[in-house]
Amino acid sequence: MNDSTHGIRIRPGGPADAQAVLDMLDSAVAWMNARGNTEQWGTTPYSLVPGGVERVQGYTTENAPYIAERDGVPVGALVLDTGPSSKMPMIPPAGEPERYVRLLVSDRRYAGLGIGAALLARAVEETRRAGVELLRVDCWAGGTGQLVAYYERNGFTRTDPFLSGTWPGQVLEQRV
Repeated sequence: MNDSTHGIRIRPGGPADAQAVLDMLDSAVAWMNARGNTEQWGTTPYSLVPGGVERVQGYTTENAPYIAERDGVPVGALVLDTGPSSKMPMIPPAGEPERYVRLLVSDRRYAGLGIGAALLARAVEETRRAGVELLRVDCWAGGTGQLVAYYERNGFTRTDPFLSGTWPGQVLEQRV
């Protein structure tokens, strides 16, 4: 996919992209914290969270990662899987074939360029290409609900709210 307006190119990712994804996650935590959001991803840089580095390495070797680039520089990442994480037992599999967005992050220095929307459009494309009709995602549902609203603007519909400890979450789906 190529967004001619902003020069965004999306390519399959791999193990060599793990550090760029970690850097984006670390900067996202700092960006959220600077705006008073310490609940969504906490206050510790993702690369220092126990298991964080290993999780990202797994995303780039065991799942289907996609990297958004602008002028050859990674500016966003999306990871697709065939279902929700087994570490989130409160989110059951869909009961039909599905693709699941396990991670969506963009470099906040490039905010407003539609990076996340372009990556979600690629997820829809890949879901269709696999012959699957259901794409799901879960996200933080706290604060003002802006993240849930973002996914709704990108074609998703709310299904099941959940709690992971005290962390409020929302599952959303899109039929493709």
